[in-house]
Amino acid sequence: MQAQTAVVSAPSLTARRALVVALGAALVAIAAQIAIPLPGTPVPMTLQPLAVLLVGAWLGAGLGAASLILYLALGAAGLPVFTPYGLPGIARLLGPTGGYLLAYPVAAFAVGRLVGATDPARKPGVARLSVAVFTGLVLIHLGGLAQLLILTGSASGALRLGTLPFVIGDLVKVVIAVLVLKPTVSPLRARL
Repeated sequence: MQAQTAVVSAPSLTARRALVVALGAALVAIAAQIAIPLPGTPVPMTLQPLAVLLVGAWLGAGLGAASLILYLALGAAGLPVFTPYGLPGIARLLGPTGGYLLAYPVAAFAVGRLVGATDPARKPGVARLSVAVFTGLVLIHLGGLAQLLILTGSASGALRLGTLPFVIGDLVKVVIAVLVLKPTVSPLRARL
């Protein structure tokens, strides 16, 4: 009887991982709802990139990428997880913000890999966290620029629409991510 109680009270590793993947997707979906349309660009300013960076660092490369793949699948299926501005469902992935969205799993994987934490007792330093989240942000922008380049046919147009309006805000997101991750990344990863 006591053994059954222990099994019920301690979820399996697989169940915990499935839960954190779903929670990561939920965090990005919530961050997507905090969106500000900017004049002159079809790309709104959102908290999604910050959430992607956090999910990648907290969950690690594999689980972080899985979380973002789940997020994209939910959005492509038509669930309202993307920002409230733009086309619904899979059409969003083909539009001006699609490149950013499709880069999310890659960015989460890269951040998770660069943060490391094969040894949960070893905390990553500020420099390592900064490089990881900055790299993730660059990957998101490269995805967005690639899609905008395809849609506009102009590299300067893609930069004007998809990067330049976001530089200052994204640098602030890097700082926020590092400040949030420094005390939290190792304790969370130790439980996965």
